[in-house]
Amino acid sequence: MRPELILWDWNGTLLDDVTLCVDALNRLLARYGYPQRYDHDQYRAIFGFPVQEYYARAGFDFTRHSFDELAQSFMEDYIPASAACPLMDGAREALDAFAAAGLRQVILSASPITTLRQQTEERGVTGYFNRLLGLGDIYAKSKVELGLRYLCEAGFDPASAVMIGDSTHDFEVAQALGVGCVLQSSGHQPAEVLRQTGATVVPDLRETVKTILRSGANNV
Repeated sequence: MRPELILWDWNGTLLDDVTLCVDALNRLLARYGYPQRYDHDQYRAIFGFPVQEYYARAGFDFTRHSFDELAQSFMEDYIPASAACPLMDGAREALDAFAAAGLRQVILSASPITTLRQQTEERGVTGYFNRLLGLGDIYAKSKVELGLRYLCEAGFDPASAVMIGDSTHDFEVAQALGVGCVLQSSGHQPAEVLRQTGATVVPDLRETVKTILRSGANNV
């Protein structure tokens, strides 16, 4: 059965912000006096959720500076710099393909809703989406709760929906929602990590589209 609903992750899936996140992590380390630095592959090897655990893997000492302080400093750097981030390779073509197939598309993101709106508007893609669901939205405080409430209110059978993401957390969200899942490995986590979930893993968004439209919601 072809799916009726695509639930998109945003960061690292549609928005190509991986290089910025590597640079912002290294700037944060320098700002707080840490000597270590990470390249692209090293960053992808340690990234994950919860973010606090990823910060610990990066080497931050929360007895020196609190996680909240570090996270706030990171976002103060990241948000203005993100204006220069492009869409992921193949993103617009993927959005066009699903629109042409008559599928509803929704972003389900851990980003603050105000940031999400700004970033989609800057790239001219807001019109592709029936809803933007981000934290700080009136609905909930987590991606799972946001997604569950949306599915209920919109009347979607989870079996007719597919989550597209780039992290093991996106798979966990999909499992909690009862929807299919395809993970693309050009984002924040490498293919070998993503495959450990048992989800369908593809190299990019072009293969994501082929997989979903060929296989349907129940087979991914």
